[in-house]
Amino acid sequence: MNSVKNTFSIKDLENLSGIKAHTIRIWEKRYNVLEPMRTDTNIRFYDLLALQKLLNITLLHDYGYKISKISKMPQEKIPELVREIVSVKSAKNHSISSFKLAMMNFDQNLFFRTYNTLLSEKSFREVFFEVFIPLMEEIGFLWQAETITPAHEHFISYLIKLKLLVNTEKIQRQAPTKEDRIFVLYLPMNEIHELGLMYVNYEILNSGYKTIYLGESVPLNSLKDLKKYFDNITYVCYMTVEPEKAAINNYIQELKEQILDETSELWLMGRMIEHVEPKHLNTKTISFKSIDEMVNYL
Repeated sequence: MNSVKNTFSIKDLENLSGIKAHTIRIWEKRYNVLEPMRTDTNIRFYDLLALQKLLNITLLHDYGYKISKISKMPQEKIPELVREIVSVKSAKNHSISSFKLAMMNFDQNLFFRTYNTLLSEKSFREVFFEVFIPLMEEIGFLWQAETITPAHEHFISYLIKLKLLVNTEKIQRQAPTKEDRIFVLYLPMNEIHELGLMYVNYEILNSGYKTIYLGESVPLNSLKDLKKYFDNITYVCYMTVEPEKAAINNYIQELKEQILDETSELWLMGRMIEHVEPKHLNTKTISFKSIDEMVNYL
């Protein structure tokens, strides 16, 4: 059977929609906007259609429609009104909801339709910053809350990677315009969360620099090898979960001792940089709290 059946708890609906479970129950009881199914032990659960309806209701509610008015609308009116709002106002929230639905149902066609609609109105950079970054932040939370599985995360991450690769290739067809330094981008050992680094690579290329993209789980020796061929290297290390908190400062010290020289720099990015001690940072070793901060620095 090729269709993917998904069922959700009321806590899952809360995580996916941002509407508190208590509020969802009130909306059900008072306005009958959702009709939950129940297990043999009388526990609520919901299907994908219920999730889609709740996401649409949430968007309408965010734009000022009262739940009492929404509840009286014909079923077909709700998605119709959502489309009108999205076309007139902002596609951001609706697109994030559509991408989440695509993820939950492993629906790549919905992903591509949503992406193409966004791209008809926005640049790729705007799509990434306004939609993909918030989406991935939400997905990280959903994974931690066990609302989604690793399979869901890998599915949506792969599709975003495809779009990153396509847009990066367009830039790489052009010769670099800045030759004062070269950027080497990599993830440390056992780090596999690559999306952030891939987008950083796109932005650096877009700024006119040449990059060498090494990808995930790169040992120090591979970084040393590049010193034989290039001067004026800026190493960009993206750390989402590795190295662990207890090891990160020793790792930074190793990089400074074994990799850096008078012509090179080290840029640190990712969630784990909050654990880097200030004594390791200087004009040659710089940390960025966000991709946007790094882009502005460029």
